Amino acid sequence: MLHGIDISSYQSSGYPTSGLSFVFIKVTEGMSYVNPKWKAQRTTARDAHLVTGFYHYPHIANSPTAEADHFLAQLDLAAGEVVCLDWEWYGQKVSDAKARSYKDAWIAHVRSEAPGHRVVVYCDRSNWVTVDTDSNCGDGLWIADYTTPGKPRIKHHWTFHQYADSPQDKNVANFASVDALRAWAHAPHTASAPGAPSDGADAPTGATAPAGSNPPTEVNTVPPTGPAAPAPGTAPRTSSEAVPGQQSAGAHDAAAGAVSGAPSQATGGAGPKCPPASGTTPDESPNPGS
Repeated sequence: MLHGIDISSYQSSGYPTSGLSFVFIKVTEGMSYVNPKWKAQRTTARDAHLVTGFYHYPHIANSPTAEADHFLAQLDLAAGEVVCLDWEWYGQKVSDAKARSYKDAWIAHVRSEAPGHRVVVYCDRSNWVTVDTDSNCGDGLWIADYTTPGKPRIKHHWTFHQYADSPQDKNVANFASVDALRAWAHAPHTASAPGAPSDGADAPTGATAPAGSNPPTEVNTVPPTGPAAPAPGTAPRTSSEAVPGQQSAGAHDAAAGAVSGAPSQATGGAGPKCPPASGTTPDESPNPGS
């Protein structure tokens, strides 16, 4: 199992990379916010030869193509770099149908504008099993469910699993080796950086997954009056665009899945489904959701 983290402006530009195989970096939110540290954080990832992904936090009421263009305009993608929609909208006054429409339009547009790059969707378990209906997650599902690493409670094949947020967001990738991850991302083969795990080796996590989720550490700056709210026992990766170019104090956005013991729910619909990636390990979730 391969280990990685996801970061935003609340983390250092020179974050530790020992034992990591990948990192996701927040770049944009809405139509105006840009993480002022993302380029320096990207440099750290590239210097450590990590598979690197970049993510966008949406304001669902906006045009998905306009937000995608704002996101892509910041990037100068190198071969093997991944792009991601952080599909969350807590506190925003939008319907579930609007959120689903945004997701599908954003994925389609980014795929057309960034050919050759994997497009994935980050989603907490609650939204995945109760809001999503077509299982469209582009090239891979990055599921947030705070449970045993690599055992998210869903039926759908997953590519990345965010399993904890303390002392920072922690993730695992569903690949048997670093080479398999790099091949999936279309990244050029490179020797492991000093301190990086060897192919197929588990890097230490340093902590076990919490029994529940911690409170959100970024203050949600969209008034929390809309119908979309995290399920009990979850902590959303929250909005950070109170003032264009400025974030509220705190640590990185965090997301958790539904509480342990929640009933399984299967997503419906006959839309496109993100396929299992070549080189991934079987989904062995003990308590599948959807």
